[in-house]
Amino acid sequence: MPTATATRPVVVAGAGTMGSGIAQVFAASGRQVLLVDPVETALKKGLGVIEKSLGRLVDKGTIDSKAREETLRRISVQEAGFPFAECAIAVEAVPERPDLKKSVFQMLDQKLPPGAILATNTSSISVTELAAATRRPARFVGMHFMNPVPIMQLVEIVRGLETSDETVAETVDLARALGKVPVVVADRPGFVSNRVLMPMINEAAFALMEGVADREAIDTVMKLGMNHPMGPLALADLIGIDVCLDIMEVLHRGFGDSKYRACPLLRQMVAAGRLGRKSGRGFYEYP
Repeated sequence: MPTATATRPVVVAGAGTMGSGIAQVFAASGRQVLLVDPVETALKKGLGVIEKSLGRLVDKGTIDSKAREETLRRISVQEAGFPFAECAIAVEAVPERPDLKKSVFQMLDQKLPPGAILATNTSSISVTELAAATRRPARFVGMHFMNPVPIMQLVEIVRGLETSDETVAETVDLARALGKVPVVVADRPGFVSNRVLMPMINEAAFALMEGVADREAIDTVMKLGMNHPMGPLALADLIGIDVCLDIMEVLHRGFGDSKYRACPLLRQMVAAGRLGRKSGRGFYEYP
C-alpha cells in the first residue's frame, strides 16, 4: 500500500495561490508533482508564481540556483505519462465551493490507487461531507496549509468522522517531511485557525463600519497592542474579503450562533468587487 511518507508522486488539484504554493513545497521536498487545473491560464499563472517564489528564495540565499531548477523540473502540468498508479496522495486546493470540490475528488478517486490518501486544503468546509463523496472516506483527510505556503509552518490536519488513525498518522508524518508543523484538529466549522481568526477580522470590520476608528488605527492597535505582525483589515485583504465572508457564513450555518453573523460591510465590499489585494482594492488600495 502506498504511504504518504514515501517519496512518491503527488497530485495537486488547483493552481491558484494555495495550490501553487503546495506544489512548490512538495517539489522542493524531492517529490514529482502533477499540478492540474481546468483553466490553462491558471496553470501558467501558477507556474509563474512558483518561479517567482523560488527566485526570491535564491535572492535571500535560502536555496541555490541548482535547487531552484531541480524543484521546477519536478513540477509537471501534463497528465500524459504521469505515474498516477504510484501516487501516495492528492491534495485539492480549488475554490471553497462544496460541489466543485466533490467533483474534483470524484475524479481523483478514479485516477489514484485505492491506498492513496485524498486530502483537502479547505479552510472551512466539512471534511466529513467531502469524504462522503468518495469511495475512500477512511483515506480522506484535511490538510489545511497556511498562506503563503512556502513560508508558513503550520498545517492543520483535520480528522473527518471516517478518517482512519493510519491516515492521520501518515499525513502528520508527511507534513513533517515537508518541514511543516502539523496540528491535529477535529472536523468542526472553521477548525481552529479560522474559528478564532475570522471572528476577529469580522469584528474589526464592524468597528470600521460603526466608526469606532479608521482602518489604520484599527490595524495599529492590533499590531502594536497585541503584537500581531499584520492588522486584521490588512490581513483580510491578503486572504481575500470574499474568502473571509464565505468562512463567516460557514461558521454561522455550522454553529447557528448569531455571534458568527457576517458584518454587512464585508457583503458590501464583495458586491462592489473590492476583494483585497487580488482585485487591487479592499480595505486598502493596491496600485
